[in-house]
Amino acid sequence: MYPPFSSAVSRSITGCCEWYRGDTEETIVSEESNAFMRKMMLLLGLALSLSCFSQNRQGYQNPVIPGFHPDPSICRAGDDFYLVNSSFQYFPGVPLFHSKDLINWEQIGHCLTRPSQLPLHDAGPWGGIYAPTIRYNSGTFYMITTNVSDKGNFLVHTTDPRGEWSEPVWLKQGGIDPSLYFEDGKCYLVSNPGVGIYLCEINPKTGEQLNESKRIWNGTGGRHPEGPHIYKKDGWYYLLISEGGTEYGHKVTIARSRDIDGPYEENPANPILTHINKNAQNSPIQGTGHADLIQAPDGSWWMVCLAFRPQSGNHHLLGRETFLAPVRWDKNAWPVVNGDGTIALQMDVPTLPQHPLAPKPARTDFKNGKLGPEWVHIRNYHPENYTFASGNLRLKATSVNLNNGKGSPTFVGRRQEHIDFTATTSMQLKKAASGDEAGLTVYMFEPSHYDLFVKQLADGKQAVVLRYQLNELTHTEKEVILPQGKVQLRVKGSNEIYSFEYATNGKDFKELGRMNTRYISTETAGGFTGIMLGLYAVSGSQTSKAYADFEYFDYEGK
Repeated sequence: MYPPFSSAVSRSITGCCEWYRGDTEETIVSEESNAFMRKMMLLLGLALSLSCFSQNRQGYQNPVIPGFHPDPSICRAGDDFYLVNSSFQYFPGVPLFHSKDLINWEQIGHCLTRPSQLPLHDAGPWGGIYAPTIRYNSGTFYMITTNVSDKGNFLVHTTDPRGEWSEPVWLKQGGIDPSLYFEDGKCYLVSNPGVGIYLCEINPKTGEQLNESKRIWNGTGGRHPEGPHIYKKDGWYYLLISEGGTEYGHKVTIARSRDIDGPYEENPANPILTHINKNAQNSPIQGTGHADLIQAPDGSWWMVCLAFRPQSGNHHLLGRETFLAPVRWDKNAWPVVNGDGTIALQMDVPTLPQHPLAPKPARTDFKNGKLGPEWVHIRNYHPENYTFASGNLRLKATSVNLNNGKGSPTFVGRRQEHIDFTATTSMQLKKAASGDEAGLTVYMFEPSHYDLFVKQLADGKQAVVLRYQLNELTHTEKEVILPQGKVQLRVKGSNEIYSFEYATNGKDFKELGRMNTRYISTETAGGFTGIMLGLYAVSGSQTSKAYADFEYFDYEGK
């Protein structure tokens, strides 16, 4: 049911026992010294065994990458694992993570960091970058994906995943969710340009298609067969896909063939992962699907997949997140995911030796003059609107507002990662004219967001304002006049409520109002993204010289 312990750990424990037996048999000095040696060897063996076991701690918590991180794909280079996710309308694109143990992931950057790699035009929450795949072959990393707002499928490559990636290499075969498979000097591409999964051979450095595309599997009959990946094990080519749509009916299915071109026979026990059945109908995890498989150095197999966590009834706001599950894959047999094809928040299974990361600091203070990789912009941003001054992040107000589906507003945001959280910032609006504003937004996408902000009034005063935008409905919930100067803005999230607060002295916060979470959920608003907690600045006119200085941003989740 579970992956085996690390073979190195097993050898260490066995070695401890053999070393103890050998020494106690050969060391005969006296009854007293013999007893002493036995005790010492026993304590030493126990200590070493416990040390070995401590590196193979049991269990972990899902999701392993929380918040809006959908469509995970994974590869391994030696002892290092790399993972990528979809990014849709956000820039930079395709967040890139690194791990040593599949559980503790550090974001090391993005694959697409230049407008020439990622033209987003007027991409919305259904546009931009769809499901990427990352693969490693002969010293080179490849990331292949689809920009549905531009020219379709393309790949980029690099020999250093922490550095810059190449310019796009565009591909002929269409569809979405492209993936690569390397074998014997050949590179194969799979995607879904029609109703089904298609295969062709390509040159990954030039993008040239070397033969005609061939349909190799239609799936098991579920809608939207997509997310294909090919693996080879025990002489079989395995084709893993997702079906049912990335909603409550999502599922992972698999087929295999002795020939990469097919025909592929489906697993009689499909789906191998789903939460649509009775055994998971009450799970806090739903929508499991879009998976990728990886074999660890110790021989164990694992699956990363997406899923979401409903809240406030059947609504989810954090987007689709990245989850992890062990896989039993016996020789010549079909893979079995976590014993019964479901996953849990608390996974009580053996793991690889864990390499915990240092806890993330709650505060981003902007004093180092740069933003971490967790911060992103809406579409292709304008760098001149983002500067650092006197230890603050300075956002220049522009006339492109948060409701605009074109262009890029002055906005920088990070993902909401917890259902229960608190986010706080301290800011000051400067050189503002009437109608200029800046603040904190709980942002699903253009037509759906809650904004807590400071606004300049016509009489020279300023006010703190709570406003909601729900598709065609815009409403100012409350407005309070404040003295000029710094204002602290805070949002607290829970299962059903966002609570919005403000202060002027950094400590005595007052609640301005509450909003229901479900009104900006995916089920209500739509889209493929998740909640971003953003800092923004908007001007009321083209000639405004307003800007906002943000001193820090605190995020604490439970």
